[in-house]
Amino acid sequence: MLLSRLLALLLLGVATMLSLSTAVADDAPPNVVVIFIDDMGYGDIGPFGAEGYTTPNLDQMAREGRRFTDFVVSSAVCSASRSALLTGCYHVRVGFSGALGPNAKIGISDQETTLAEICKSQGYASACFGKWHLGHHPRFLPPAHGFDQYYGIPYSNDMWPLHPEDVARIAHNPNAKNRWPPLPMIEGTRVVNADVQPADQEQMTRAFTERATQFIRQHADEPFFVYLPHPMVHVPLYVSEAFKGKSGAGLFGDAVMELDWSVGQILQTLKDVGVDENTLVIFTSDNGPWLSYGSHAGSAGPFREGKGTMFEGGYREPTIMRWPGKIPAGTSCDELASTIDILPTVAKLIGAELPSHKIDGQDIRPLMFGQPDAQSPHEAFACYYGGGQLQAVRDRQYKLHFPHSYRTLDGRPGGSDGAPTRYSQAKISQVLYDLKADPGETTDVAAQYPEVVARLTAAGEALRADLGDKLQKRRGAGVRAVGKLTPQDKRLEW
Repeated sequence: MLLSRLLALLLLGVATMLSLSTAVADDAPPNVVVIFIDDMGYGDIGPFGAEGYTTPNLDQMAREGRRFTDFVVSSAVCSASRSALLTGCYHVRVGFSGALGPNAKIGISDQETTLAEICKSQGYASACFGKWHLGHHPRFLPPAHGFDQYYGIPYSNDMWPLHPEDVARIAHNPNAKNRWPPLPMIEGTRVVNADVQPADQEQMTRAFTERATQFIRQHADEPFFVYLPHPMVHVPLYVSEAFKGKSGAGLFGDAVMELDWSVGQILQTLKDVGVDENTLVIFTSDNGPWLSYGSHAGSAGPFREGKGTMFEGGYREPTIMRWPGKIPAGTSCDELASTIDILPTVAKLIGAELPSHKIDGQDIRPLMFGQPDAQSPHEAFACYYGGGQLQAVRDRQYKLHFPHSYRTLDGRPGGSDGAPTRYSQAKISQVLYDLKADPGETTDVAAQYPEVVARLTAAGEALRADLGDKLQKRRGAGVRAVGKLTPQDKRLEW
């Protein structure tokens, strides 16, 4: 009898410890993986309507996670968009606009707090593998901004001697000079390949994926943050031998399928090392498709225009979030959310403090977890482009465009085989669109909703006071300085 009681007590103790262990695991802060694609349009993957090629791993991710159908970036261009993702701020607040090139002497300020630094404050291991584009000199590179490891290219993969436009220009005039230096591959703050070649670009998606999966395996026993900003599908397009011709839909389809393979590798590695159920994976893009490249560009789906404009096709991105047991599987969120919301949301999830300075992102856990009746936290979202011009402001349903110029193909097809077609310039007056009824931004409803026009106009004026407006030559009171290279700073040499 005594032996039976002792055995029962022992079994009860084991069960209690297992229960406590499970409870701790359930409450443990998640690992975080952000997969950030370059120039991917809203309609470029299966869960958002892509046709002509398959994306089985992203399809699976959507079945196991949550699609966000109104998920936007801060600006429809590389550096500006990336600065917003990593700081939780509109890009203009942190001094960014456009895309930095090899001659840039600015970058992300060391006064900003990045998503990696938020994670580091809670003991996370952190890594970035891929395209950085927030300054290429050592003080601006990932190791100076919270990342333990970095391997990648410092800016876009077309910023090299084989830039499509330069190749065409020199072919037309053999005496013309090339505008671009060699493209370097960097590890940490050291150049490990001073002159990236086409054969190297063919291996980029695979190499960055392998680095990421290796990092996950090495840090499976501790919390980790992986930032995987792939250079593809930005032109020039390249794929490894295994994906050449695989899609049957041209090189663009091949490149998307290799990115889908990359997603599958990440998800499988999380399962292999036993951390799948405690990892938040976010898949999104930095801006919409570069439409002038035609057959080498993607699709904005039902939306107007693409990269380089603040119409919906330029800054609304195909986005999936997955965290088994936490994010409801096979669901969609149609509420407005943004990449600027990722930093504050992750901070809340891992118990980290937000930066002491102002940020613009909001906690979107209610949207992420499918809380009933959850609504967008953004009463007014700013659409800045053109070096800091406030081109539009929107809320959950309506979008008010202010007068501005924009680039367009005006119904013409884009280029082929990696060569672009020239854009035309067009102008838009002040118009109001109902994005729920008219996602393609075709019909002005300002006369029907004067109260909405008045509200969004007032919101725009408040944004100008805070963040400025280049067209009105106004500098906002809340704009912080971008990082600047000083004569004492070390330069990246290659």
